[in-house]
Amino acid sequence: MRFLISGYYGFENLGDDALLEIIVAQLKTRYPYATIDVLSAKPEVTAHELGVASTPRWEQSAIREAIGAADVVLSGGGGLFQNATSLKSLFYYAGIVRTAIRAGKKTMIFAQSIGPLDFLGKQTVRECCRGLQAATVRDERSSALLSPLVPGTPVEVTADPVFLYDPPVTPVDLATAGIGDESDPLVLVCVRKMAHQADGITAIAAAVDRLSERYGARVAFLPFGGASDAEVSTLVIRKCRSKPTLVALEGLDAVAAAVARASLVIGVRLHALIIAARFGIPFLAVPYDPKITALMADLQYPLQPLWTPGTRPAIATIDGLTDDIWSRRTELAAHLATAAAAQRQRAEQNFTVLERLVRA
Repeated sequence: MRFLISGYYGFENLGDDALLEIIVAQLKTRYPYATIDVLSAKPEVTAHELGVASTPRWEQSAIREAIGAADVVLSGGGGLFQNATSLKSLFYYAGIVRTAIRAGKKTMIFAQSIGPLDFLGKQTVRECCRGLQAATVRDERSSALLSPLVPGTPVEVTADPVFLYDPPVTPVDLATAGIGDESDPLVLVCVRKMAHQADGITAIAAAVDRLSERYGARVAFLPFGGASDAEVSTLVIRKCRSKPTLVALEGLDAVAAAVARASLVIGVRLHALIIAARFGIPFLAVPYDPKITALMADLQYPLQPLWTPGTRPAIATIDGLTDDIWSRRTELAAHLATAAAAQRQRAEQNFTVLERLVRA
């Protein structure tokens, strides 16, 4: 058995890297004699770090060869089928699915968030996915969008595979990064570039200052997306009256350990919120993309977003929301622990659907 995985891999984005790490680990456990090939922007790095085969994602001849050698082609996870970023990106990912189907390979959309898609985007998905055999999506909104585009293909709502993450047996030492026990109470902030960014910076800085000045929180910014996220983090830090810090952690285990010991998380990055939920850590979300709103709905999260792009940040509202989450941390942690357990079961379903495809 040979699996080929197509996604946004090899770009040093911690969320996508975490997603791939979990998918690969699950496949190795379930199919110990299988070969796993990953389309990657840095194939040598991906191959070395995960112990897999890896194919350059930009070399068309190599991609066709990888598809030809595969038994099963997985498109995902992540938010690949959308054209908010660019139509070119959608053409790339949908084109791989089309090529795999035409080559007679077992092909599956795997743990994706679908959309946003305009008319041309929907037509692209519809045409490229004719003959698709299976699909799992991370939320109900994605199912409603994808199902009419792939008639005859069962679309099952699951959850992000990162909900399946378990920490290593040996604890990660965070003291060297400056966020050990002396940092309590710790608040982590994970930001990224977004629409209406100036307003977002104002909103997040107001929350950081409130948490720091009223509750004595030690606030640390943790970039998930490398230099780009660090740049936005620096802009927020400069806006703050308080003195938050910028920390660098490498690898899923270190990042998860930091999130797990935080008192709360402020997150624009989806996987920062997923990891927070996984460990029952309350969060304030910024829904820059529909997938954030969908996650909050799936978790039945009782707090409103910190700020929604396209609205003016109201400092009084932000202060009230910050006070509310701080006073309700125990209640919210208990809610998330229950909700995350349900999401973990749904995340397992991705691999149950895959198993049916493999056996078909």
